[in-house]
Order: sequence, then C-alpha cells, then structure tokens
Amino acid sequence: MIRTAAILLAAGLATGPAAAQMGNPAGMGADTRMAEPGKPAPHQTNNTDRLFAQLAAAGGLAEVDLGEMARDRADAQGVRDFAEMMVRDHGDANARLAELAEAARIPLPQELDPDHQALRDRLEGADGVAFDLAYIRAQIVEHQKTAQLLAWEVDAGQDGDIQRLAADLLPVVLGHLERAQALNGELSGAGVRILP
Repeated sequence: MIRTAAILLAAGLATGPAAAQMGNPAGMGADTRMAEPGKPAPHQTNNTDRLFAQLAAAGGLAEVDLGEMARDRADAQGVRDFAEMMVRDHGDANARLAELAEAARIPLPQELDPDHQALRDRLEGADGVAFDLAYIRAQIVEHQKTAQLLAWEVDAGQDGDIQRLAADLLPVVLGHLERAQALNGELSGAGVRILP
C-alpha cells in the first residue's frame, strides 16, 4: 500500500500540475536568463539544483562502489542480485546526472565523501550474514535519504531537466527501498521494515 501510494505520488508529480511547474523560478538568482517570462532558460540552476546534483552524485557514486563490493562479497544470492541492480541502476542514473551537470556547469564529486567512506570501511570489516545485514540496512537508510532528496529537487529545483530526472528516478529509488526492506526481513527473519 505504501509503495503504491508513493509511486502514484511520484507519477502525479511527473505528469500532473507539478510537471507544468518544472523549471519554476524557485529561489532564482537575479542573473537568471529566461526562455519566456517566468520560465528559466535551459540549464539555469538555483542553489537547490546545484546542491541536489552534488549530493545525488555523491550518493550514486557510493551506491555503485558499495554495490560492486556487495556483489562480490555477499553470502545471500538475493543480496548479490540487489547489489548488481544497484550497480546497474545507479550507474545509469549517475551517467544521466553527469550529462546534465556538465551542461549546467555543476561540478560533481569524483570520490567517496567521508560518510560513505566510513560506511565502506565498516562493511569491509564484516563477513557473511553480518556483511549482508549491514549492507542491506545501510541501503534502507541511503534510499530513504535519496527519496527525500529527489522529492526536494522536484519541488524546489529550477532547472527543468534536472527536475525531470529527479521525478523519473523517484519511483526507481522507492522500488529499491522496498526491495531492501524485504531483503532485510528475509535476512533477519523479522519480516518487518526498519525505519531510521
């Protein structure tokens, strides 16, 4: 039920009245060029767009890096399959974001930030089921953060292309979150969802 509501919300954001607002001038700078009155020209970013791109790139970079680690080290086949999905889906999203960021001249991180490096270090110290649980539980938290970040960009961004990317990725990330929660239940035997 929660997944269905979230997907409907994301679809509504992408196709409903919010889609008409893509490229809105929220927090726009005085030097923003306009395509027409009230509609910023392509690649006119605001602070939200720039912060979103940098945070999303940092998270996406970590998803691929940690996914590659988990794909090779996880015990459970379901965790290995999930990790492969992270490498594929977040790798594709990273490429799309990098293209838009380059067009908008937004610099993106090229290495893990301190928080994701600390997570990587913790995972390197775990083996077997402990590794699988630590990885999947971290994925739940990371995907909750990413879903909030995507919704924030859809709501407050100015660059229409970056907003549309966020709207496209939101249902994918919610699907990843649901799968991670299910895997956590399978691995722990609890069958419950973990919330931070």
